[in-house]
Amino acid sequence: MSLTVSSPESSPVSAPLAAELLQHPRTYQVRTFGCQMNVHDSERISGLLENAGYVPAAGEEADVVVFNTCAVRENADNKLYGNLGMLAHVKETRPGMQIAVGGCLAQKDRDTIQRKAPWVDAVFGTHNIGSLPALLERARHNDEAQLEILESLDVFPSTLPTKRDSVYAGWVSISVGCNNTCTFCIVPSLRGKERDRRPGEILAEIQALVDDGAIEVTLLGQNVNSYGVEFGDRGAFAKLLRACGSIEGLERVRFTSPHPAAFTQDVIDAMAETPNVMPQLHMPLQSGSDKVLKDMRRSYRSKKFLGILDSVRERMPHAAISTDIIVGFPGETEEDFAATLDVVEKSRFATAFTFQYSKRPGTPAADLPDQLPKAVVQERFERLTALQDRIAAEENAKQVGTTVEVMVTAGSGRKSEETGRLSGRSRDQRLVHFSVPEGCEVPRPGDLVTVPVTSAAAFHLVSDPATAGDYSLRRSRAGDAWDRSQAESCGVPAPGTTGGKTGVSLGMPALPPRS
Repeated sequence: MSLTVSSPESSPVSAPLAAELLQHPRTYQVRTFGCQMNVHDSERISGLLENAGYVPAAGEEADVVVFNTCAVRENADNKLYGNLGMLAHVKETRPGMQIAVGGCLAQKDRDTIQRKAPWVDAVFGTHNIGSLPALLERARHNDEAQLEILESLDVFPSTLPTKRDSVYAGWVSISVGCNNTCTFCIVPSLRGKERDRRPGEILAEIQALVDDGAIEVTLLGQNVNSYGVEFGDRGAFAKLLRACGSIEGLERVRFTSPHPAAFTQDVIDAMAETPNVMPQLHMPLQSGSDKVLKDMRRSYRSKKFLGILDSVRERMPHAAISTDIIVGFPGETEEDFAATLDVVEKSRFATAFTFQYSKRPGTPAADLPDQLPKAVVQERFERLTALQDRIAAEENAKQVGTTVEVMVTAGSGRKSEETGRLSGRSRDQRLVHFSVPEGCEVPRPGDLVTVPVTSAAAFHLVSDPATAGDYSLRRSRAGDAWDRSQAESCGVPAPGTTGGKTGVSLGMPALPPRS
C-alpha cells in the first residue's frame, strides 16, 4: 500500500512536526476492541495517522499505540486497563512513546482513564476521532496528557482519511448514533442521536472503493433501516440498496444491523430485486419473550419478528438469517426463557451471537430489580447455545450437495496447514473451507471460486472437489487489487503494472483511489 503524506499546510499536525515525520516517520499501532463500528473507526484512525506522516509498526513496538475501545462488551474496562498496565513498563524504557485511548469507553469514562492510567498521553471520544493527531502533538509539545471529549459529533467520520483493512471488501458507514432507548444498551449515550449521511456521499464512497478493486461493501449503522429519518425520507434505505445495484463492478452488498421495529416490506423487496444485495440478513432478536422485550424497550414482539422472517424467506427462500440474543435479562423467568427457545426453534437461524446479560453502568437495566444469579444465567446460556448449535448444523447440512460461489478471504481456518484448505464466504455469508484440486490454479484473496459443498459442521461448510471439473475459478479485479497491495508493501511492482503507487487514504468529498 502507498502512503499519502499531507503537505505541512494541510496536515493535521504542525509544520515542524510534519517535516520531522517526513525525515524520521514515527510508527503506530491501533488495537481495536468491540463491534464493526469500532473496526471501521479504527480504519479512520489509521488513515488519519498515515495522513499525518506516521507509518504502521512492522513487528517492533510502536512509537504510538492507540486503543479504540468498547463499552458494551463485558469486562471491557478490565481488558483496557490490563493492556495499559503492560504498556506502562514498555513506555518507561522508550522515551517519546505515546499512548492514546479513544472509542466508547473513553467517551464514557473520561477522567477515569487519566486517573487510573496517568501515563496515557491522549484521550478522545467517539465524536472527535479527527482530533487525534493534534492531541498527540500537543501532548508531546506540552509534555502533559490531553483530554478532549465532545458531546456531539464534530465532523462526520466518513469525511476523514481512511486506511482500509481489506482491498477486496470494505465497510461504508451510512449513519452514526441511534435514536432507540433499549434499556440494556449504552450506545446512544456514547454515540449520540442518529446522524445520516446524504445518499450521494455514500454512493461516491462506494464508487471509490469499487474503482480501487473492491467487489463487496457492507453498509454500516447502529440501525441501518431507520436511515433517512433525519432528512425526512423513510424509504431512503430501500432506495439506497437499489442504487447500489446500479454500480458496475460491485458484486456483493451487505448491511448491518437493522432493527425489527423499523424493518419494512420495501427493504425486503429491494433486497430480493437487487441482484448484488446478498441473500443474508442479520436481524437482532434479543429475546423471544414479549414481557422481556417490553422490559428491554424493544418496540416489537415475537409475532412481528417471526413475521419478518417469513416475509424475507417468501421473497428469498434461501436467505441465511443471523441474530443476537441476550440471556438472563433482569426479571427473565423460566417461562420467558422457554419463549426464547421456542422462537429460536421456529426462526432456524444460520448463526446466532449469544450473550449473557451483565450490568452496564449508565443503562436503565442496571438498576432494574430481579438481577439473575450467575449460575442461572450460565445454565440457560448453555441450553440456548446447544439448541442453536443443533439448528445451525442442521441448516448447514442442507447445503451439502449444492454448489456455492465463494469469495476468497485472506485469513484461513485454524487447521488450514493440516488440511491445505483455503477459506472464504459464500453469497449468504456462510464460512466455507475449500481445497483446490491438484493442477488447478490457486485463487488470490478477492477472487471467486465456485465449488460443491461436500460436508458441513455447525459453524462452517467444507468443499473438497473430487476433480478439476468440480472447481471453477474466476479471477477478479479484487484479486488484482490484492496483488497490487502485496507488491506495494514489498516495494516492487505488481504483475501488469508500471510500479506507480496509488493513494490509500479515503475521505469525503475528495475521493482519491483507495486501498
